[in-house]
Amino acid sequence: RLLKGVGWGVKVLLYGHPDQMPPDARKNYDGWLGMGDVSPLHLGDIPHPFPQSDLTIDALFGTGLTRPLEKPLAQILSTELGAFSVCKRIVAIDAPSGLCMDSGRFLADAGPLTADLTVSFHKMKLGHVLAEGPMACGQTVVVDIGLAQSNDQGRLSRSLQTNVNEGAMLVDAQTLGGVDKLDTYLHSGHKFDHGHALILSGGFGKTGAARLAARGALRVGAGVVTLGVPPSARMEVACQITAIMQSRVSDASELKQKLLDKRINAICLGPGLGFDRAQALVPTSLVDKIPCVLDADALSAFVDDPEALFQMLHPNVVLTPHAGEFARLFPDLSQRLSGPSKTGPAFSKVDAALVAAKRAGCVVLFKGADTVIASSDGRYAVHSAHYERSVPWLATAGAGDVLSGIITGLLARGFSPLKAASAGAFLHVEAARLFGPGLIAEDLAEFLPKVFRSLRHQATASSAPSA
Repeated sequence: RLLKGVGWGVKVLLYGHPDQMPPDARKNYDGWLGMGDVSPLHLGDIPHPFPQSDLTIDALFGTGLTRPLEKPLAQILSTELGAFSVCKRIVAIDAPSGLCMDSGRFLADAGPLTADLTVSFHKMKLGHVLAEGPMACGQTVVVDIGLAQSNDQGRLSRSLQTNVNEGAMLVDAQTLGGVDKLDTYLHSGHKFDHGHALILSGGFGKTGAARLAARGALRVGAGVVTLGVPPSARMEVACQITAIMQSRVSDASELKQKLLDKRINAICLGPGLGFDRAQALVPTSLVDKIPCVLDADALSAFVDDPEALFQMLHPNVVLTPHAGEFARLFPDLSQRLSGPSKTGPAFSKVDAALVAAKRAGCVVLFKGADTVIASSDGRYAVHSAHYERSVPWLATAGAGDVLSGIITGLLARGFSPLKAASAGAFLHVEAARLFGPGLIAEDLAEFLPKVFRSLRHQATASSAPSA
C-alpha cells in the first residue's frame, strides 16, 4: 500500500489462502483489496522467469519456517535458476524464504532467494549471522518496532524462543563493556599484576607461530610474556625477541618445574608446537588447572583419541579449533553440521559448539567468519565478521596463532575463559579491519593499540552530553 501510494506499480502474489492468515496479516490483506488485486501463487502457473521488475519483495516465509520447502517452490525461489532470476533488486522481510533463522542453513536442496536487503525487526536472529545466512540476506537492517529492549541489547535470538539464552550474545564493543574492560590497567602495582603468560614453542625452525602468539599476548596487556623454548631453538628465538622473555622447556619435567612459579597464570600450547611435543606437554600443562589455550598442534596431536584429551580438560581451558580441527576432534558433530538440512530448526554451528563444549568440559571457540564461543555450562556468544565487519584478508597464515595469544593474554589479565575468548575474537577482527587489505599476521598485534584508541574514542563520544 505504501509503495502504491507513492506511485509504484505493484503486483501482489499470494501463496496460500487468505483464511489461513493471522489477524494482522488478514487486516492488511483486506486493506490492500481496496487498492489493487491479489493473484494466487500456483506453483505450476508461475512464469519462468518472472517478468522483470525493479523491486521484488520476498514476504513468503518469515523467521519461524521449520518445514522443508516443496521442491517446485525451492526451485522457483532459487535466485540463479528460478522465477526471480531477472529481478533487479530483492528485499526480504525477516529472512529470505527457505532460510532457517535458527541456523542460517537452507531448508531445501536449492538455495533460498538471495536478497539484496533483508529487513528484520527488534533484533538480529542467529540465522542472519550463521552459515549461509549473511550471503543470502545481503545487507541486513534491524528496525525498532517498539518492543522493550530491557537488558538484551546486543543479543541474538533464536527465532522460536521468547526467552533468549543469557549467553546468546552478539559480540561487539558494546556487549564487551567497551574500554573499561579492555583498555584499563591497575593504577598501581608491577608487571606481574597484569599477568604472566607462558607460550610454549616448537623446536628449531618452528618458533614463528609461538612468537606471533606471544606478541599478541603482550600487546593485549599481559604484563609479562615468556616463551618456553626447547634447547635447539633458544638461539633462534633470542635473535627475534626483545620485550618477550624466554625460558628453557625441553620436556614435561622442565615444564612442571617452570609451573612452580605461581606468577604464571595463563598458558598457550599449540602454535608450531609439533605433535610429539604437544603430546608430552599438554598433560602437564593441565594438571594445576591454570587457564590455558589449546590450538593447532595441541588439538591435532590427539585426533586418534579425542576422549583422552577431553578427560584432561577443565573449565579454565579454551579450545580454538577451525573447521578442520573441529571435524577431527568432533567428527559426529561436524558430519551433522555439513549434512543436509531439510527441517528446522536445523542443526547449527551454535548447537555444534555447545555440544562440543559440554563434551570437552571447557570453552570451545569454533573459528570462522561466524565464530561461536560456547562454554560447558550452556552459555554462548557469536562473533560475526560479516556485513560491515567482513575481513576476508584475515585469512592469512599465522592469524590464528595471534588470536590464541590474544586470548592467552586476556586470561593472564584475569578475564574468564568465555569472556577472554569472546573479547579476543572481537579484537582480532577489529585489528584486521583497521589495517585493511594487505594484512599479514605480524600486523595484527601491532594494531591492537589502535583498536584500544578507537574503542576509547567511541566510549568518549557515546558518553558526551548531547547539544
